[in-house]
Amino acid sequence: MFSKKAKRDLDQQIDRAVGDLRNHVLGSENYIVSLNMVTELTKLKNEQSSAVSKDTMAVVGGNLLGIFMIIKHEAVNVVTSRAMSLLLKPR
Repeated sequence: MFSKKAKRDLDQQIDRAVGDLRNHVLGSENYIVSLNMVTELTKLKNEQSSAVSKDTMAVVGGNLLGIFMIIKHEAVNVVTSRAMSLLLKPR
């Protein structure tokens, strides 16, 4: 989901927010706002993101299994062109 550039930008924003923390008195309202910002940015950075969703992986796996079954069946019987319409189409 994130590119390397986006991760670098996120790291820069975290560094900026941490630097802003040093400019405020401990426990002040501005310090708490900056601390919340650092917390949110850190959660966003540590969030595990997958480029491909699990649903998409399931559809791809099902299609590959269907193709494998059709190929194995071709060794024994003739497969008509209608068998290819059984595969799920990506959304």
